Amino acid sequence: MSANLSTTFDDKNSETSTLTSPTLVLNCGSSSIKYALISDDNSTRITGLAENLGLDTARIKHTTLNGDKLEISIPGGSHKLALQKILELLEQYHFIAVGHRVVHGGREYSQAVRVDQHALEEVKRLKILAPLHNPANALGIEAVQAIYPDIPQVVVFDTAFHQTMPPVAFRYALPKYLYEEHKIRRYGFHGTSHAYVSERSSKITEAKGPHGWITAHLGNGCSATAVYDGKSLDTSMGLTPLEGLMMGTRSGDVDPSLHMHLKRQLGISLEETDKMLNSESGLLGISGLSNDLRTIEQAASEGHKDAQLAIEMFCYRAGKYLASLSCALPEFTGIVFTGGIGENSVTTRASILAVMRHFGIKMDAEKNAGLYGGQEGSFQAEGSSVELWVIPTDEEYRIAQETRQALKLV
Repeated sequence: MSANLSTTFDDKNSETSTLTSPTLVLNCGSSSIKYALISDDNSTRITGLAENLGLDTARIKHTTLNGDKLEISIPGGSHKLALQKILELLEQYHFIAVGHRVVHGGREYSQAVRVDQHALEEVKRLKILAPLHNPANALGIEAVQAIYPDIPQVVVFDTAFHQTMPPVAFRYALPKYLYEEHKIRRYGFHGTSHAYVSERSSKITEAKGPHGWITAHLGNGCSATAVYDGKSLDTSMGLTPLEGLMMGTRSGDVDPSLHMHLKRQLGISLEETDKMLNSESGLLGISGLSNDLRTIEQAASEGHKDAQLAIEMFCYRAGKYLASLSCALPEFTGIVFTGGIGENSVTTRASILAVMRHFGIKMDAEKNAGLYGGQEGSFQAEGSSVELWVIPTDEEYRIAQETRQALKLV
């Protein structure tokens, strides 16, 4: 344990530990819980992460308002136990509402809604479309209900932002009954991130609106969205978060007949193929090394051929998708990079833009090189056809904002 980590915690008497009317944001994943307690003016926050849940290495890493670090070991700890510990850590701040990031809201929800029995049942039912995420999201809601039954909760759906897509973008070229009776369509994901960075871009650009942005959320999960006048018109992910760009462990687009080919020729089951496409493909599958681009970049610099190919494929496919999404925009103002890779990998941004060689995009290499580690800014060169931005995403703030709006607290 490092020197700045402690196993005891008491923030009650700190002069700077004031959070006004805070909102608790919970992002419950399949093996982790990310949380943030955010003041009503977004000026102060407490953050933390419960990770490796269900394993002997399960722990909570908590950062106070003052930047002090706390680490709590919870060997074998479940989501429920981790949530109980998190709520104990935060109870002294008297949060007024809880906002939950929920991955899939189906086609019923186009905005954040207050949790009631129907909303909770929908979150559970939609596990058929997000089996790794929605059940964990539901656990988070129920854990808060059990401990704080009177505190209002709101669900903020990843898919909601994309409900403005027109049928030409969200329908699959499949028989009509599959859409009408079974809701088989493209939903899109990372909605809170795309909403935040596109809104932020429109605030800080000097270009006259309405604005048309292509937002590229590039991390372990990757997606891109065409946003015009604050509305999603098309996006790369589909019915599930597997469609679209090449990602850390996800393949992105493949031939739809791949499942049957692998079953017939190699005897690989549909379940095995699904696991392979979601957990063993992408950067990890091509490089054979890791799903972490930093590890792959290091290997590529040392001459590792598969690592070099993984990077080239990632950038080529991203550039090809960004180019195609421009077709959805009435006006093309610029491209916004966000997410762990989008915000920090200078070379990846440059390589993606190089793929879009026919667009008249001009990049200022020096400005691009200075944008990493949480820096926000533009990096287009003079005479560029479109603007280029790096904007660190803040999904927690967006969720807190939508939670307050749903409860009419703003």
